[in-house]
Amino acid sequence: MRRCFAPMEGITTRAFREAHAACFPRPDRYYLPFLSPTQVHSLTPKQLRELTPGLVGLEQLVPQLLTKNAQDFLWAAGALAELGFTEVNLNLGCPSGTVVAKGKGAGMLRDVEALDRFLDQVCAASPLPVSVKTRLGLENPAEFDRILPVLSRYPLRELIIHPRTRRQLYAGRVHSDRFEWALGQTALPLCYNGDLFTRQAVADFAAAHPGVEAVMLGRGLLMDPALCGAPATRQQLETFHGLLCDSYLAAMDPDRAALPKLKELWAFLICRFTGAESLYKQIRKARRWQEYAPVARELLTHCPLAADCIHALP
Repeated sequence: MRRCFAPMEGITTRAFREAHAACFPRPDRYYLPFLSPTQVHSLTPKQLRELTPGLVGLEQLVPQLLTKNAQDFLWAAGALAELGFTEVNLNLGCPSGTVVAKGKGAGMLRDVEALDRFLDQVCAASPLPVSVKTRLGLENPAEFDRILPVLSRYPLRELIIHPRTRRQLYAGRVHSDRFEWALGQTALPLCYNGDLFTRQAVADFAAAHPGVEAVMLGRGLLMDPALCGAPATRQQLETFHGLLCDSYLAAMDPDRAALPKLKELWAFLICRFTGAESLYKQIRKARRWQEYAPVARELLTHCPLAADCIHALP
């Protein structure tokens, strides 16, 4: 069963995946945080930097697009094909209120007929195979009864299902029954995404679903960056953190940009440690890099590593 790294906006940037690939067992694919193509039809220097492969080859990278305009999608797919990518992913899952209000991400699930027309255009003309990452609907899991038949009409490379609604965001129970239902309703290759936080959870899912080709790990890989292999050593975690710090400090303001990024990561990574509550509180309160760096170093160096279980969720 393939293991894929979910796109996490603001976190799984090129700097992150380079550091991750250098330190931990790699997933089979890294999905890149979404690009939002516009009518300008050009990639910015920042976008091009994010799309440049390094330690991770193009065959392991899948860019994701967030758009409701078929022509913008096709232009972006063409640009990505010219850069050497071999697949493009459509985001039908982003639950952000701003995104949904614009009819993008999970907002595209509101109008199934419009989604059908969109897929008809992009699947007929895309220069790259198209995969889709979706939720079950906006408000009710039963909405998937109408959404899945539309998705199944098209030759998607893969359908990644996060079995929650947009209303749930990332909270509440995963509607695993709806994923089970989908297995019997579509011939599309399916990938499961949702609340697989430990090695045992991944192994249990694989054993229970031998016909499922892939799982997508998001928060689980932020909590435990070595989730695709043997448990991380302290040295791996220290090296990973050091590489991230070096990349961030070389590219951005330490206090205003680098520190918030690392705080966001620590909200997940702290689950890998025990007895670190006091130090983590200091990290959250830090306002300057000089306050953050020694506390993070002490935590990484001295706090015991947790066993293969998650003792807290962000």
